[in-house]
Amino acid sequence: MNTQQGTDTKLRGPAVWALVLTGAASFMAALDNLVVTTALPAIRSDLGGKLEDLEWTVNAYTLTFAVLLMFGAALGDRFGRRKLFIAGLAVFTGASAAAALSPGIDALIAARAVQGVGAAIMMPLTLTLLTAAVPAARRGMALGIYGAVTGLAVASGPLIGGSLTEHISWQWIFWLNVPIGLALIPLARLRLAESTAPGSRLDLPGTLLISGGLFGIVYGLVNANAEGWTSAPVLTSLIAGTALVGGFIYHGFTSANPMLPMRLFRNRGFLGINLASLLMFLGMFGSIFLLSQFLQGVSGYSPTEAGLRMLPWTGMPMIVAPISGILSDRIGGRPVVATGLALQAVGLGWFAMILSADLSYAAQLPALIISGIGMGMYFAPASNVLMSTVGPADQGKASGTNNALREVGGALGVAVLASVFSAQGGYETPQAFTDGTVPALWIGAGAVAVSAALALLLPRKTRASGSAPAVAAAEVPDRVPAATR
Repeated sequence: MNTQQGTDTKLRGPAVWALVLTGAASFMAALDNLVVTTALPAIRSDLGGKLEDLEWTVNAYTLTFAVLLMFGAALGDRFGRRKLFIAGLAVFTGASAAAALSPGIDALIAARAVQGVGAAIMMPLTLTLLTAAVPAARRGMALGIYGAVTGLAVASGPLIGGSLTEHISWQWIFWLNVPIGLALIPLARLRLAESTAPGSRLDLPGTLLISGGLFGIVYGLVNANAEGWTSAPVLTSLIAGTALVGGFIYHGFTSANPMLPMRLFRNRGFLGINLASLLMFLGMFGSIFLLSQFLQGVSGYSPTEAGLRMLPWTGMPMIVAPISGILSDRIGGRPVVATGLALQAVGLGWFAMILSADLSYAAQLPALIISGIGMGMYFAPASNVLMSTVGPADQGKASGTNNALREVGGALGVAVLASVFSAQGGYETPQAFTDGTVPALWIGAGAVAVSAALALLLPRKTRASGSAPAVAAAEVPDRVPAATR
């Protein structure tokens, strides 16, 4: 009996350390998805900049995160997961300090891009390290705690960002990461075991193609209103970006070891859940980008008040997701995912119908709650549906693909909806801001409504996959914007 207890203690120590270290790193990276949204008015007031500059403070992070996420996982497999995890932490921490010290908007955007690079290296390895450290019998509990921590980060992002901005300064949304990162780096070196994946290969051509392509498309969308849709820089960016993305798709069909095998998209369910995810995040992120500013610039709330008032939307998945997961086990993922996306579309459409310069918060609350319920119904079943569409050998790439497309959708959402906002309104008066926000919200609602229709392509029932999702998570994280899943 004593011997067994000693064995349990040995197993428990490394597992606890792995959970604490990877959970803290995941919290930082997930927090930075939305923490900046409620600080945007303060950043604009302090550093200046136009609408497209504010877009890049969000997109510089999400875009580099998205396009380098799968490459970061491959680097860890090749050169050592603990080693690259620490390197990603160091880059993320240093870039956070640089963001806090930024003297101008351009420097802030550059620092945010480097933050995204660090997160893309760090995040794919958190679940790999955690899964390796936790015994199989306790892995479900550990992954559940990890997912809850990540979801909490996304749900609390606008509130934390608003509170720090109002009571200290917007720079502290970045300074917050620095002491955490500095503490995690030596602890990770001491407490995490090293591992590699022998024979793993890097897809550098694929990484360059998709990085250049997505940057070109987003750059063109962000600058279209300022420079004109037919201007040489915008047209060149859009055409070149589209061509590079086309080259990436071709590469995925013809390369022996692509980061994204295009054959996976021949599966109707895989195609449906990934397109649905992209459009869901396009509508959601773009809408949050504008509505968080609306609450401050038009409704007159402080940053903290604005963050609190976003919680019925961003925080609702913490309550709804577990229930929807149980429901999807009983009736299948497709009806739950489709219903959740439909509710999210209804919530955004409701906002678009009622939005006015003198809109009360009580009138906004139903739309926020409906959107939050819809988001929660989508996230939990979508993960299981995704894994049911591929075999065990492809689950790591499937998870990474879905996470990357979600981030790409978020970046495109901010670019597209802000472009609509800029064409129809502006920051000049509360009415001008409202005039620009309403058509943008209709675009967001339409994108999510299309994603609900695409959910009908999903399999009727998800097959039982045993521990496969945990294996997939170990290779590339199935990130929970959990709330952002």
